[in-house]
Amino acid sequence: MTLNEKLATIQTKFKSKKSRFNSFGKYYFRSAEDILEATKPFLLELGVSVTISEQIVSSDPFPIMETTAALSDGKTNITATAMVGVDLDQKGMQMPQKFGSASSYGKKYALGNLFLIDDTQDSDAVNTHGKKSAPAKSKIASSNDAAYDKAVQYIQGGGKLEAIKQKYELAPNVEVALQKL
Repeated sequence: MTLNEKLATIQTKFKSKKSRFNSFGKYYFRSAEDILEATKPFLLELGVSVTISEQIVSSDPFPIMETTAALSDGKTNITATAMVGVDLDQKGMQMPQKFGSASSYGKKYALGNLFLIDDTQDSDAVNTHGKKSAPAKSKIASSNDAAYDKAVQYIQGGGKLEAIKQKYELAPNVEVALQKL
């Protein structure tokens, strides 16, 4: 079996649970350690090893780490990389924690790239981190809408059309009618 075939075997059979919970964002995620633990059964079975290396590739305006995950059969390597910036302004962390956090993130994504871990269903990919999205705007579709009458009164009282557009989605004909007031 070639190294490519061994990698394809891991990529298609790989399963790693999201065992970590982010209490701030209220979502589960998988860590680099979870991914490495899930690959261990394949290592002896397929005669391969996984290694991870890191290096700082830039330091201006902030450090950027390049993390490389490699799958090897002792003769050939297949690699995947991830680039991660180190947030030096992160509050509440000592410098080693800042680099450690970036390192963990880089490892997770380099391994994810190597093993084709699909995170499209991962809440980390769609997490709002507790921030609420803006509510959908109400629509004024015609001059028959009750909101249209309020908009007319607002503009006639000195209000601005831009303020209405921030609150409402206006049909083109309604916007033209309000501009004429």
